[in-house]
Amino acid sequence: MTAVFLNSSFLILQDIGMSELLLIAVVVLLLFGGKKIPELMRGLGKGIREFNDAKNNVRQEIEEGMREKPVQAAAPATTDAPHTSTEDAPLPKA
Repeated sequence: MTAVFLNSSFLILQDIGMSELLLIAVVVLLLFGGKKIPELMRGLGKGIREFNDAKNNVRQEIEEGMREKPVQAAAPATTDAPHTSTEDAPLPKA
């Protein structure tokens, strides 16, 4: 099963047919039992909801950052000290 991410959230399910989904459902039912499945699905739904909320928050922050005006560059710092060149200075005697 190979998947390339596009705009679809369910692209992973593209290569899974109805028989595979039925097999997965039977295995989950056998492993966890009928009473535990609703609790598992609630947990899965909560996890997906939290993931989507976090994804939307990141997207919103990025969009807000792109809408902000760019900060103007600060003027270059100047020093009051005179500029001296080391090329013209006499070498010390050894």
